Amino acid sequence: MTKKLAGKVALISGSGRGIGQAIALKLAAEGARVVVNDLDAGPANDIAARIRQAGGEAAVCTGDVAAADFGERFVKTALERFGGLDIIVNNAGFTWDSVIQKMSDEQWQTILDVHLTAPFRILRAASEPIRIAAKKEKEEGRAVHRKVVNVSSISGLFGNAGQVNYSAAKSALIGMTRTLAKEWGRYNVNVNCVAFGYIKTRMTQELSKDQVKPTTIEVAGRELPVGIQPEMIKAMERMIPLGRGGTPEEAADAVYLFCTPESNYISGQVVLASGGLFL
Repeated sequence: MTKKLAGKVALISGSGRGIGQAIALKLAAEGARVVVNDLDAGPANDIAARIRQAGGEAAVCTGDVAAADFGERFVKTALERFGGLDIIVNNAGFTWDSVIQKMSDEQWQTILDVHLTAPFRILRAASEPIRIAAKKEKEEGRAVHRKVVNVSSISGLFGNAGQVNYSAAKSALIGMTRTLAKEWGRYNVNVNCVAFGYIKTRMTQELSKDQVKPTTIEVAGRELPVGIQPEMIKAMERMIPLGRGGTPEEAADAVYLFCTPESNYISGQVVLASGGLFL
């Protein structure tokens, strides 16, 4: 069977864990050479090793996507290791929730930096290599389609109480998607967005019923609470027409759709991967 992404080079931010990990494994299984990213070297190296063990190719670019130099480093890794760039998936992120009257400037800015400024810098860094490649391909009489998939959220489409920072960033990312689709169409780049609903990851893990303190994860030196109360999960799943939350693999499948040749005439679109939930 022909692998649909054979020969393609894919950048996937936040691909050491969760949804990003599933995306990296999915695209690699379809033949893409993947640049894996995570804050920590351990998870990133583990996923790269899994890809190589399965017969694929992978490189690693660790670090905080919100760092000022990250976008340039990320793109440079793809160009130096694999000689090109075909797919960009802006997936990295986390939440730091609070109602607006309790939200600090740091909370607000940190989430905007990760979910909005980081994708902007990655795409800006990729713009010149893509322009040069597209110009050369046009002169040679070839049409090569490249793909950008930005990861948004149902919160970015409809808002969510306690997530004014996250909802604002994810909503703005949709605007970035539609604008870049217009700017990069002349380079044969399809720019689309997948907005996730409730996907079961460590960020949305079910808390035990007798758990007094929330589970936390460390992100850039901060201990942030994660997890959802069982009652809230049950309430959400009752609202989802398919009756359950999605898996990381199902989330990855939605991103994969926008990476395939079948999406070559689709651009500037947002697909809601939520099991049919519309808030």
